[in-house]
Amino acid sequence: MSIDMGFFLSKDSERNTMQKPFNKTNFKEKLEAHGDFPMLYMFKFIVPNGQESEVAAIFPKNELTIKPSSGGKYISTTIQMMVQSADEVISYYEKASNIEGVISL
Repeated sequence: MSIDMGFFLSKDSERNTMQKPFNKTNFKEKLEAHGDFPMLYMFKFIVPNGQESEVAAIFPKNELTIKPSSGGKYISTTIQMMVQSADEVISYYEKASNIEGVISL
């Protein structure tokens, strides 16, 4: 399952800021309205090449599917896993937001 989060997270190390605000309440409401927990949820992240191991560290028990961009500068990562609650989904996105240059889809 994939839900339009209405945001993406991208850490800007030079300014130490997130590029778009994370509306946790709105996203949680969307998650809870979309289906019943537990559910199979698909996480997608785009990271600079070489940083896919940081995504893997957040999901150590799950298989990562990786796909390099056509120019080789970025890596798309996809993880499907069972989640127990909207709060669990949000916690994974918050952990991923600490990865330099991450875009969460």
